[in-house]
Amino acid sequence: MSRLLVIYHSRTGGAKAMAQAAFEAAQSECDAVLVQAKDAAPEDLLAAQGYIFCCPENLAAITGEMKEFFDRSYYPLLGRIEGRAYAMMVCAGSDGENAVRQMSRIATGLRLRQAQEPIIVNTDAQTPEAILAPKTLTDAQLASCKDLGEAFGAGLSMGVF
Repeated sequence: MSRLLVIYHSRTGGAKAMAQAAFEAAQSECDAVLVQAKDAAPEDLLAAQGYIFCCPENLAAITGEMKEFFDRSYYPLLGRIEGRAYAMMVCAGSDGENAVRQMSRIATGLRLRQAQEPIIVNTDAQTPEAILAPKTLTDAQLASCKDLGEAFGAGLSMGVF
């Protein structure tokens, strides 16, 4: 059975909710695993056929913990996971585009293949209080994450990716 690995980092709960939604939806279609970025290792990626990377955007960039995951994993994986499918999700307070660009560049370096368009959930958190506050996403905000997880899982199971 194909395995989908969902790797996430979350500070205030928004990205965690997104990752959880995608993971739960994917479980009905394939073997899905949810792992926090701090706990993810190159071996986890080697054991999976596809990946969803999910994190918040902080200061117009991916979070430090997600960057640390990529830093720890990049060279051990280089040349070993080429062609595998991936997707991205970003929880942002404004646009999220730079975090998507950063993860895309890393995935390009690993020679991964983008399976689906990135999802950005914008929380409109613009004040220090709103940025640091715990995030509760609506069903409407999580719907695209569920759709991504289900479609990605189905694609892996059918051999599309």
